[in-house]
Amino acid sequence: MSDNIIEVQEEEVVAATPTKSKDLVEQLKNFWDNNSKNLLIGSGAIVAVIVGWIGYTELIQKPNEEKAADAIFKAQQYFAQDSSRKVLDGDANSKGVLYVINKFGGTKAANLAHFYAGISYLKLGDFKKAVEHLKDFSTDAKQIQMVAYGALADAYAEQGNKEEAVGFYRKAGSTFESDEANSAEYLFRAGLLNETLNKPKDALEIYKEIKAKYPKTDKGAQIDKYIYRLSNEKSELSVN
Repeated sequence: MSDNIIEVQEEEVVAATPTKSKDLVEQLKNFWDNNSKNLLIGSGAIVAVIVGWIGYTELIQKPNEEKAADAIFKAQQYFAQDSSRKVLDGDANSKGVLYVINKFGGTKAANLAHFYAGISYLKLGDFKKAVEHLKDFSTDAKQIQMVAYGALADAYAEQGNKEEAVGFYRKAGSTFESDEANSAEYLFRAGLLNETLNKPKDALEIYKEIKAKYPKTDKGAQIDKYIYRLSNEKSELSVN
């Protein structure tokens, strides 16, 4: 009796199965029969890529990171001592950051080396190279990225590229707003440059931002006179 019940249930299931479902199963079976070899080859390729990536990470990338970190150590000390030329070129016993960049490109140390190189070239007055290196640097550490944007803006300003300088001063001023003093300072520089570019409206907007966000900073305490001057000039122009 139980066998009859099973047979009846099987017949009911088959009867209740839509024709489309049967067709789909048949299509999948045919697809596998026709493409199983290619699918297995594809899976093998994915595995090969994963194995290759792990091998590169463990056997090449990690050792390079360690060597690069060792190589940059002395340059970091010179950077703290404000010895810009030695930061770049090293000394008789150690390599500078330019060596780290050329030898260990793609490592975290090489990325940081671009920051040290950019700041050092800025201090040495080589603004073109400062821009080149600072543009190649990036970090998730907002405090450092703020300084990098500010230094990049300084380098552009020294080259007379005021538009680019304004843009990066504004970036610096908005990257790490918890540092209110430096954020206000960078925004203030952007405002001053806008004035020299004959963009008083843009400058006024920035000065008002400083007043709203950073009233307790040195620049915030002085900003009213800049706002008043530009607002007053605007009024005089509107009368004429």
